Amino acid sequence: MRARVLVVLGVVCALALTACGSQPSDDMQIGTAAVAATPAVAPAQTAKLKGTVLPLTEHATAAAVDQSTGTLAVAADKAVLLYSLRDLTAKPTKIALDGSAVELDSVSPGVLHAVVGDPGRLVTIQLPKGTAQVTDVKGAPASTAEYRGATLVALRDRQGVGVIRGGQIQQLVVGGLYSADQVLVTPNGVALLDRRRTAIFDVDLDKGMIGAGLRAGLGSSHAVVDRYGRVLVTDTRGGALLAFTVNPVLLRQNYPVPGAPYAIAYDPERDLAWVTLTSKNEVVGYDVAGGEPTEKYRFATVRQPNAVAVDPADGRVIVASGVGAGVQVVEL
Repeated sequence: MRARVLVVLGVVCALALTACGSQPSDDMQIGTAAVAATPAVAPAQTAKLKGTVLPLTEHATAAAVDQSTGTLAVAADKAVLLYSLRDLTAKPTKIALDGSAVELDSVSPGVLHAVVGDPGRLVTIQLPKGTAQVTDVKGAPASTAEYRGATLVALRDRQGVGVIRGGQIQQLVVGGLYSADQVLVTPNGVALLDRRRTAIFDVDLDKGMIGAGLRAGLGSSHAVVDRYGRVLVTDTRGGALLAFTVNPVLLRQNYPVPGAPYAIAYDPERDLAWVTLTSKNEVVGYDVAGGEPTEKYRFATVRQPNAVAVDPADGRVIVASGVGAGVQVVEL
């Protein structure tokens, strides 16, 4: 099947929204209720699985790889588990949290952020030992990114982006959002994914405002930035992989991906975007270097593949189950 590839030019004027007011417009809302997309409920997995499955009975919510230390981090229930990718047989280090981490962000070599929405906590973990420092963050933090020496944090309940310096929010950028769910830093500027509005927005930190926004499918879930500066977004409800450029926000690609695509990870060494299909218990690796995504790999996964990560050092892809079916590590 060929991709639906769309380059947005004049149509931006019809779809874009300058979101500076206190109350969001409904220009980009689909349906009568703004409800964030969720992963499909996966069927039982009967296929033979490739790779190694590490036992994990907890429910995984996020996964990340720190290439500099060879560490795999998996957030499950109220803990973060640190595995050595150089010795998967070793017992993982467990870091207890006072809530479930909604996101794991590898913000710099050897430094990981575990984002706990309730209660609002940002847990900075030094790898590989697992030394943790906790920062209280009001407003249901959802994700983080490093930008110009500061930490940006998407604040779901406060509907904006906070700028943290010295352990405190020094600036809060709001305007026209239903929910601030994922903040992303690209070479062309900062972007924000709003899952309730299923839209992506420019964020102008210098002016302290949320900029233009554009609809991101029928129900977007997760996003990554590739080495070309594009924001790749999974459209779970619409069954698609979207590619945007920002500043201004433009939709560049809309590629069909049946199976309720949900989690996504990007391998910059191989230009592979790994996307989990929660209704099929599969993960697919797409080459995104060309004019449209090209499927290179497809593997059966542990049941309910709600989290995915990739090790750029050797291309290993890691899938974590959201129903306690383990952590799968697959070598290419």
